Amino acid sequence: MNFPLSTSSATGLLLAGVFGLVFGTLLEKGRVTDYNVIVNLFRFRDFTVLKIMLTAILVGGIGVAVMMRGGILEGWHIKEMNTLGVILGGGLFGVGMVLYGYCPGTGVAAIATGSIHALVGFLGMVVGGVLYAVTFGWVKSAILPVGAAGKTRLSDATGIPEFAWWIVLVAVSLFVFRMLRKKTGSPAERAGNLNSFE
Repeated sequence: MNFPLSTSSATGLLLAGVFGLVFGTLLEKGRVTDYNVIVNLFRFRDFTVLKIMLTAILVGGIGVAVMMRGGILEGWHIKEMNTLGVILGGGLFGVGMVLYGYCPGTGVAAIATGSIHALVGFLGMVVGGVLYAVTFGWVKSAILPVGAAGKTRLSDATGIPEFAWWIVLVAVSLFVFRMLRKKTGSPAERAGNLNSFE
């Protein structure tokens, strides 16, 4: 059994639109469409983005695992591990996120809120995407083969069972949440000081 998410079907297109709307709304409600919130993560003053990302990883990952077990999803769609590509791409992504103040998803959501600078930065993303497409032949031959490990999962590469990795991820996430709570205080404590990160 699979969800009808193929974009070749009317149902798939409708669901994609609904999920996109919900996703954008949640980004706005989570305040990650605010340039200052993202930039202040890199200044170690506001950890909203880190909390949202950890929550998304846990909920999304566990949700996929449960759906796999329940037969709702069929098979893992694993991308190939290209070490040099990940390092260079991650570095480029990080620099772009610091300068732009958004990641691609939050940038598009910020445009929907009326942000002009998010729109200007989005044009840069389009140019970057075109440049990547034009140079992909060279990237594929010169970068992707370096440190290529194929379609490998942590459980396959280390021999440690998948459930053990989930236990570690949940434990680390809870520890990080606890440390951030101590550093920033509870929501009730912050309510009286909305500018605590400024």
